[in-house]
Formats: sequence, structure tokens, C-alpha cells
Amino acid sequence: MAAEYSALPNQTVPPNRAVEFLDAPCPCNQGFIFKKSAGTFLLASNAPESASCGCGCGCRRLYTTDYGVEAHLNVEIPTGGTVEEVQFALVIDGVIDPASVMLTTPTAVEVASNIGTAVIASVPSVCGCDSIALVNIGTQPVNVVNGALKFDYEGVRRIR
Repeated sequence: MAAEYSALPNQTVPPNRAVEFLDAPCPCNQGFIFKKSAGTFLLASNAPESASCGCGCGCRRLYTTDYGVEAHLNVEIPTGGTVEEVQFALVIDGVIDPASVMLTTPTAVEVASNIGTAVIASVPSVCGCDSIALVNIGTQPVNVVNGALKFDYEGVRRIR
């Protein structure tokens, strides 16, 4: 199952802020992917409960739920901005995923560049869900002309 979201067209994303997305025309119908706000999503754990953990509390410590996450954006430096490197990344539970960092340096102001990334996001069964957002990690506002964010539920895997 998958869910795909389109970026709100022609938005200016300030530094350290998330790209805002429209509601999905075909959202996840299994209840694993939730849109929490305009730019933040929750990925739910689907791991089985297990009484075999060391504490005996019935928690789900031995599994992760994996999601394939793809992001694609057309970005440009707005009028009045400085031509410098544009940086976006997926931020999972407040931490930048280093494998997801996207970099481009447009040739001029108001000239669009395309960036994209694809990563696997693993939701530990202990947490129940993780928040994820596509964030401008650069130093200046950036125009997002259009873009897409796609989540694919990959399944549950035992980690130990």
C-alpha cells in the first residue's frame, strides 16, 4: 500500500520549516500513514506485540515497520535571494536523516532546479509511530514550485 502527496504549489519555505502538502487523492487505506499537519506525517508501527522482551511488559521491541519514502521537489531561490546551495532533507522525529539530504545550486534567482531522494524509514515498535517531514535545512527561504512525497509500506521485519 502507498500514499502520495503533492506539495502545495508555489510556496515559499523558510529555513527550518517543512514543505506543506495537500491531502492525498488516494491516502493509505490501512491506517499506517497519517497526515498530522500540513507538512508533518506520522508513520505507524505495525509490529506484533511480544511478551518475549527482557522486561516482560508485552512491548514490541524486536521489530521495526519499514516504509519506502520518496521525495521530489522543483525549487528556486526567490527574487531578492542570494544564489547559493539549496538544502532539503527528511526529518524523522526531529532528526535529519543524513541519507536523505538533497542539495542543488540553481544557476540564478528564479531558475528552478529538481532535487529528489529515496530512503527507507524504520519505525521502532517501541515508539508506535514516528513523525516525518520534508524540511528546508538551508539558510534562506526557498520557493517550492511543485513536488511530491510518496510513502510505500514495506512491511515488518524482526531486528533481533
